[in-house]
Amino acid sequence: MNLQQLEYIVALDKHRHFQRAAEACGVSQPTLSALVQKLEEELDLTLFDRKSHPISPTESGRAVIDQAHVILYNIAQLKEMTRSEKEQESGTVRIGVIPTVAPYVLPRLFKQMQKDSPQIDLRAYELRTAVIIEQLRKAELDMAILATPLEQPDFFEIPLYYEKFAAYVSPGEELYKKKEIIANEMPTEHLWVLKEGHCMRNQVFNFCQTQSAYSTSYEAGSIDTLIKIVDENGGYTVIPELHLPLLHDSQREHVRMLAAPTPVREISLVIRQDYVRERLINAVADAVKAIIPDEMLDARLKKFAIKL
Repeated sequence: MNLQQLEYIVALDKHRHFQRAAEACGVSQPTLSALVQKLEEELDLTLFDRKSHPISPTESGRAVIDQAHVILYNIAQLKEMTRSEKEQESGTVRIGVIPTVAPYVLPRLFKQMQKDSPQIDLRAYELRTAVIIEQLRKAELDMAILATPLEQPDFFEIPLYYEKFAAYVSPGEELYKKKEIIANEMPTEHLWVLKEGHCMRNQVFNFCQTQSAYSTSYEAGSIDTLIKIVDENGGYTVIPELHLPLLHDSQREHVRMLAAPTPVREISLVIRQDYVRERLINAVADAVKAIIPDEMLDARLKKFAIKL
């Protein structure tokens, strides 16, 4: 049984003629007849008396057709409700943001949303990727800003921007002598990274050498902490591009851009496949567009609104 079959029996009840009912439904008469007959077989009921002229519902068919009217009405109401939900520009948005993005996006995102969309109640949570994915699945979050791709088929990923990486190097390291560092030639020795569970940790190891010794004691919980550790203890770390404006002038002397090829991470707005509040998604995306440098933004995001 499907909605199409329900629409056919309602049309047949209205027109009392197979050909006219088929024309009203935009299908051929044999198609309509076959699907009505299939529904009768599935229900083990004769819905229409085909011997009468015009045809008419049987007694048991009348009850089924009446219920079909109710079901189709409720479906129409559901579609209307969904359409209204898509068009809403107000409400609560619960958004999860990974720690390696939150410091650069959230402060200005709150300000931009308050300026452009004060009717939206933005509630942000700084969480690791695994926790965000779990909460999205449970619908405890509406959307998230994450490094992608996630390879999670039950989510939609909408690329927002692409961010390069840079090395922050102590003057005591050999790397400090280079103006530019080849990404896949960076040793893991003396490398300070984020704790397990941070997506940027995996990205760093994807383009660093892996043959050098690495100590798990070389771990920290934030980019700021990593930079302070390098300042006090030597070694080097890898930081995202958006952190560079937050460095002091003296610290910027320790920055070396990565090259050949330049490592880049994709940052996306991630939603469940059943999320329907299109205008709220666009409100958040528009705010991100306003606070991220234009050259970093995804080309499609700059040109088009998000359509669900």
